[in-house]
Amino acid sequence: MATSNDIKNGSVVKIDGQLWSVVEFQHVKPGKGGAFVRTKMKNVLSGKTVDRTFNAGTKLEFASVDRRDYQYLYNDGTGYVFMDLDTYDQITVADAIVGDASNFMLESTNVTVALNEGNPLYVELPASVVLEVTYTEPGLQGDRSTGGTKPATVETGYEIQVPLFLEAGTKVKVDTRTGDYLGRV
Repeated sequence: MATSNDIKNGSVVKIDGQLWSVVEFQHVKPGKGGAFVRTKMKNVLSGKTVDRTFNAGTKLEFASVDRRDYQYLYNDGTGYVFMDLDTYDQITVADAIVGDASNFMLESTNVTVALNEGNPLYVELPASVVLEVTYTEPGLQGDRSTGGTKPATVETGYEIQVPLFLEAGTKVKVDTRTGDYLGRV
């Protein structure tokens, strides 16, 4: 068993039978009293975020999480099918586990799937993806300067805000964490 001193960002801890991923941590050594570890943890399955404090040296059970590279193949109606890039084995991941990542996944997109004892926990996307704008209102003459934005639908069906000068058919770079427009490609 490891202790709270071994906590790092991204490590997964098993507490009360649930898996929690460490988002942030801070070792605190006050001038008076014992040291402790302040953490912000996210429940791997529900996505709920909580703040937890552990005394230094508290025994914790770390879960083994295997992060592997997969390629998204297709959605078969029951879930998303991914192929392991090393062994070519296919796994199906439920819609609830994929979550908002589906807004940015095209077929053949490479992603990282975190597995615990063979069960998928979550899907990590690259920081940004390139998507094509399929529909947006046409920009008006004179709207070429900086400033305003308008809604645009990308090829996955997700709607983002883009500058007024962009037209349908334009490839754009989108931040997968926030859904923000990053620029044209």
